Amino acid sequence: MIETYGYARAGFLGNPSDGYFGKTISFTMSNFRARVLLYPSARLEIRPSKADLPVFENLADLYRTTRWRGYYGGIRIIQALIVRFMDYCAAQNIELEDRNFTIEYESTIPQRLGLGGSSAIITAALRALCRYYAVEIPLPIQANLALETETRELGVPAGLQDRVVQAYEGLVYMDFARDLMERQGFGHYEKLDPALLRNVYVAYRTSLSEGTEVFHSNIRERWRQGDPQIVEAMRTWAGYAEQGRDRLLRGDQEGLERLINANFDLRAKIYRISAGNLEMIQTARRAAATSKFAGSGGAIVGTYRDEAMFDRLCADMRAIGVEVIRPRLLPRP
Repeated sequence: MIETYGYARAGFLGNPSDGYFGKTISFTMSNFRARVLLYPSARLEIRPSKADLPVFENLADLYRTTRWRGYYGGIRIIQALIVRFMDYCAAQNIELEDRNFTIEYESTIPQRLGLGGSSAIITAALRALCRYYAVEIPLPIQANLALETETRELGVPAGLQDRVVQAYEGLVYMDFARDLMERQGFGHYEKLDPALLRNVYVAYRTSLSEGTEVFHSNIRERWRQGDPQIVEAMRTWAGYAEQGRDRLLRGDQEGLERLINANFDLRAKIYRISAGNLEMIQTARRAAATSKFAGSGGAIVGTYRDEAMFDRLCADMRAIGVEVIRPRLLPRP
């Protein structure tokens, strides 16, 4: 029996520049995780979890569940990963032993809230496949395969940030500079000491997800066309991540706080933000905490100064149907 995990992640600085040759800082947290079990069996089987079963108590349950988790479970992404894994092994002349398995999964990561739920399942499943077939894949390539599972196999637009931090775990600084990506196929990834992050919170909606901002909209097309506003925004976000790394290493908490707020403020100038997402940001700032999106909406991340501020933040967020947690960062190996 092989048991593996993939953890929820929060984009701390620099996102959404990761898909535009930018730079980001992200972290994984053990508060939420995807768990995969893989074991030998007579036939190859991908077992459904509760998220895959089309069984509901009534119409209200169907509606509530669909709005919360979306229309798809994890079976299709695991199946897509297996195909991608086989293609990779074939390209590397790695012969896979002809033996079947059953793979099953479950996840505690809140779905559709920008916490990396799908990529965590893929990361955990890839780890299980590597162990089962005794295949060693470098971490940067594991992140690439996780991304390609969704982009190449399923046609889902996504970036490398989630997959990199989930492959490396902990607190990671990522540089996706164009020359690096084109020369070696991946960026420069640096693990930082999680202890550098102080007084960090993550908040997420516990009510029905209302849908995130119209996130990617036409931004990518404008970037490809060289729109000066978009190109400069991506460059600025990348700069926030680079400056954030420096602030973390120097222990400059005030400087870090300014960068966190600026990261979202620039985003609000470029993207249309939904009312529910904006409410979370504004509620956190009224409590004097910093705030920005942890992903593409539905969850936010930021910092607080002391326990009194954290208590106020929790109370104010609870009043609007938002849960606040202290992320448990995974320790450096």
